[in-house]
This record gives sequence, C-alpha cells and structure tokens, in this order.
Amino acid sequence: MASCIGAQLYTVREFTQTPKGIAETLSKVREIGYEAVQVSGFGPIDMGELKSMLDGEGLNCAATHVQFDDMLDEFDRVVDDHKTLDCAYPAIGGMPGRYRNDEGYLRFAKEATEVAAKFKEHGMTFGYHNHSWELAKCGDRVILELLMDECSDDVTFEIDTYWIQHGGGCPAAWIRKAAGRIPLVHLKDMAILDGEQVMAEVGEGNHDWEGILDAAREAGSEWYLVEQDTCQRDPFESLAISFRNLKAMGLE
Repeated sequence: MASCIGAQLYTVREFTQTPKGIAETLSKVREIGYEAVQVSGFGPIDMGELKSMLDGEGLNCAATHVQFDDMLDEFDRVVDDHKTLDCAYPAIGGMPGRYRNDEGYLRFAKEATEVAAKFKEHGMTFGYHNHSWELAKCGDRVILELLMDECSDDVTFEIDTYWIQHGGGCPAAWIRKAAGRIPLVHLKDMAILDGEQVMAEVGEGNHDWEGILDAAREAGSEWYLVEQDTCQRDPFESLAISFRNLKAMGLE
C-alpha cells in the first residue's frame, strides 16, 4: 500500500478518557487532515462504538498500542478487538519491566515470537515500539539489536525517531536496520530548550528528516505515525504543525 501519515493518539491522551472525549478528539484530528490514527492511551470504550466513531470521521485505525500482558492473557479478545477495528497492526508501547535484564531479553524475544506467530494466523502483524533504554548494551550487543536478532521476522519494529536519537543512535540507520520489518514508524523531533532535550513537532527540531524519510521509504514503511509524548503547546496544535511540515516535506 502507499505510505500514509497517521496521528498516534497517545499525544492527546488527556482528551480520550471518555467516549465523548474520544469522539471530540477524532473530529479534531480529522479536521487537521489526518486520515488514520493509532489508538493508544484511551479510557474504556466499546470497540464497536469506537469503530463507528472512526467510520463517521473517515478515519482508519492504522495500529494500536496494547499491553503485552493482554496479548498473553487475553489473546482472543485482543484479536476480536482488532478485527472490529479492521486493524492489522497490534503493537506494544514498550517491554514490561520484568523482562528488563540479561535473561529477560531472551525470554521476551521468545514470547514475542510466539505471540507474533499467533497474530499472523489472523492476518495481523505484531509490532514492538522502542524507547532509548534499548540502546544500552547487553554483553556485546545493543539491546535493540539483540531483539532484532532473537525475534523471528514475524516481529516488526516500530522505530521511534526521538527515542533513538535520545539514546545516542541515528534514526535513519536504525530504520534501515529494521528494513522489511518496519511497517510502522514513529515520527517525533528533538529540540534543545534551556539546555535540555525536549520532544518537538516534526520539522521543528534537529532531526535529519530528509535522511529519516528516505530511510523509511527504502525500508518499506507503510504508516508514518506522528507522536509527541509531551508538547510545549496545545497537543492538537502540535499534531497540526507536524502534519503540515510532513506534507511540505512531500509525504502524502
């Protein structure tokens, strides 16, 4: 499929804790110009009701973030939820803390591989979203590299540009490392404010966006998902700035 810009709704999570807030948020996001979203950080809502809201706004559910424990313990429900949303990309926002040790990384890779194989049977693709801590080393390998090596190819990697640079890595290089396994890429910029690294709207910080977008195209990314965990202004305005800048960079 052609690449498409989406909004990772974790950016506006404070507004999506009730069905009313979710409906208003989806309307605002569509008004900005987004045609797809990643569902994350929502309060309780029936998936059928959410699907109706998305359809009413003309929005696709490109992907989700779901707790890994829910995938392990309530797999059938998670599959049913994604079928209801017509969403092929269930992902996790991070590795649970119990796995974050030398033995745990390998155990996680084994369990993630098993979960990904089960999703594949339903026509769905499991994704893993990184932060900066995965750029630490475990033995002679960077943890993120270890995960790429030890997980099967059914496990995809939702590379987050900000967190890679925050960890001292090159976003474009890591996107290329995940080539063929990166249907989703998370776009957020890094700026320096009062001497500190802060998240910024795409194009408003210091990332090499030409290099990043070229790498994502070469790697086969389908969804370019704008996320900003913390914003220096109204988060809807931040989503709008990122959207306009990506359009100006030639991303459709």
